[in-house]
Amino acid sequence: MTSDLTASLKAEAIAAGFSAIGIAPADACPEASARLRQFVAEGRHGDMLWMEERLHHRESPQGLWPEVRSVIMLGTSYAPRLDPLRHAENPDIGVVSVYAQGSDYHDLIKRRLKQVARWFVERTAKLGTQADVKVFVDTAPVMEKPLARAAGLGWQGKHTNLVSREHGSWLFLGAIYTTAELEYDQPHADRCGRCTACQTACPTQAFPAPYQLDARRCISYLTIENKGLIPTEFRKAIGNRIYGCDDCLAVCPWNKFAEAAQELAFAPRAELTAPALADLLQLDDAAFRQVFSGSPIKRVGRNRFVRNALVAAGNSAAPALLRQIRPLLDDPEPVVRATAVWAFRQLAAAPDITQEREKRLPTETDPDVAREWVA
Repeated sequence: MTSDLTASLKAEAIAAGFSAIGIAPADACPEASARLRQFVAEGRHGDMLWMEERLHHRESPQGLWPEVRSVIMLGTSYAPRLDPLRHAENPDIGVVSVYAQGSDYHDLIKRRLKQVARWFVERTAKLGTQADVKVFVDTAPVMEKPLARAAGLGWQGKHTNLVSREHGSWLFLGAIYTTAELEYDQPHADRCGRCTACQTACPTQAFPAPYQLDARRCISYLTIENKGLIPTEFRKAIGNRIYGCDDCLAVCPWNKFAEAAQELAFAPRAELTAPALADLLQLDDAAFRQVFSGSPIKRVGRNRFVRNALVAAGNSAAPALLRQIRPLLDDPEPVVRATAVWAFRQLAAAPDITQEREKRLPTETDPDVAREWVA
């Protein structure tokens, strides 16, 4: 009966729109706990304090829900049709990570997870052993990638992300925890071999060693999770990336087997395929909310997003962008003002910098701006 239930569950998941499904016992990843503790102990999580605060929940499925017996891992492909790195040499265009160019994946995947979970509960009830379930997508303290490996969906590559033989590096992951015991899949073997493409592709050298990540150096962390100033040492390397980074994913050789995702919700919005920095620098809060309604980008807020656009503008070698940067020197948000100073310094001729200094000298109450002026 367990075999029949498992087979029916997998068929239902594929019918619901998932690209991949695998099942693992809840205690399948004991080694992941030690790696997580080391990651946090070394401070590599940066300002993502929620990882430290809920460490005991994240370490294992039982730490979050003691009654769980099986973990159903589901993947949805978001493989892009176009090369994610195609705008790397177009400095006046902002590059947005592939996953964020369409609609917010959390909403779609959670709906599908709930659909499959309802089916599963109803089916187990009919069999006389109704199971309890909980669904998770990204925002809960769940170690999706080790669990996905244990469930056979793929392996954690040297860039620490999941790699699938069928879908490359482009899978959104969701999880269903259940009290039911099911038929389990075998963990996936590592297929990275001697390849180091992802390691050498990282612009900020965020990988201390294969299979290790220092989030504090990662462009995705710096442009999304980091709320303050982007450290000066990383700004040039960020280039024109304004939200996330796909470099380590995009160069993975296994991507050649991935077919472009068919899900319309993940199709890139026209305004995010090649957004002009000049337009992004002019966004106020209302315009930002309107443009990014329903997008995962909305969660970082206007201030962080404009900060990112300013870094890209400073790297653009396009003095024409000074027209959009100048008003931001007096922006109400300190992080925006300070980054605007840096961007202005990168593009303006020396006399212009002198004139701007005279117009607006830094004060003790504006330390971020002062720091940028004297840098």
